[in-house]
Amino acid sequence: MSTGDEHDYGTGETRTRLPGADPYGGARRTARSSSRSLVTVVGVVVLLIAAIAFANRDDDTPSSNKPPTNTPTTSTTAPTGETPVTTKSTGIPTGFAHNAQGAQSAAANYAVALGSAEMFDKAKRDEILRAVITPSRVQSFEASLDQAYTPDFNKSVGLSADGTTPKGYTFVSRTSPIGTRITGSSSDTASVEVWCSGLLGLAGENSTTPVTNSWFTITMKLEWTAGDWKIVTHTQKEGPAPVPGDDRAASADEMSKAVEEYGGFTYAR
Repeated sequence: MSTGDEHDYGTGETRTRLPGADPYGGARRTARSSSRSLVTVVGVVVLLIAAIAFANRDDDTPSSNKPPTNTPTTSTTAPTGETPVTTKSTGIPTGFAHNAQGAQSAAANYAVALGSAEMFDKAKRDEILRAVITPSRVQSFEASLDQAYTPDFNKSVGLSADGTTPKGYTFVSRTSPIGTRITGSSSDTASVEVWCSGLLGLAGENSTTPVTNSWFTITMKLEWTAGDWKIVTHTQKEGPAPVPGDDRAASADEMSKAVEEYGGFTYAR
């Protein structure tokens, strides 16, 4: 990510401790080479962020008819107990409740979709955008992302120029929401922040872009349209990130199996 400014869709700064040899093959990387690799990945992601930011410029501020719920309470991190939605469109949960809880649930699930590996496939990306973006903004999102997901960008994250995964490797792009909060709302609009952890990289022997972890906060402005919450604007900033632990970095085989064997969730606030 960038140096703390708000940006659109991307990943935050990542620090990964790699004990011993490089977990994906090759010699152990020095601190300088690791730093150069991180700078390269961050630079690429910033290009994508800037493209979406251009498409999502919006000077409107969220309606504040309801006071923001920014102040933590004893129930801030507690689940609502509401039953998760049971319907999906393009594999993405739909049919959220027309209230603050539903807006937060929608934002969490939309964060997962927009951070998925499917976004690197043009056809699948357009399906995702049509499922989560308000109809009046779909075209601008598609145009900006088409300009961002270029052959050079695909190659920079380890994929082939056409966005396919090289033989023998597993491409990983996952977003996991940690929590959500409402920062502004009215009867038909809501501004929601989603604190996330993300994985991005190519798992496989001798990968030059191994899977790394990042922490970031997404802000979505949502509107109630056609019986569901849809995204109007989407921005992102890095952090808050915890102090990295001393966990052993997974091998390429372990990471590939984890991605293939562990499915995702439907998130409900």
